Amino acid sequence: DAQGAIPFFDSNSGKPLFKAPIGRSWEQFVAESKSHGWPSFRDEEVDWENVRILSDGEAVSVDGTHLGHNLPDRSGNRYCINLVSIAGSPV
Repeated sequence: DAQGAIPFFDSNSGKPLFKAPIGRSWEQFVAESKSHGWPSFRDEEVDWENVRILSDGEAVSVDGTHLGHNLPDRSGNRYCINLVSIAGSPV
């Protein structure tokens, strides 16, 4: 359920990249992000129209912004994103 999810935007282009939390609580999203040291998004939280995962696991926006990396764990894909690459509102 995406109700109440917060959008995160490309800090260069302003395009939407992620919306979280979806399928988990805000507390779970924050706890996972804090435990890994950067915002961590799951597949259902990615805006696939604007995000690509390269063959080496690098996450980039369709405009070429380096976002971070896919570091899968036992729960599935985990996209660890550099905080300077995302913004809380469109640019």
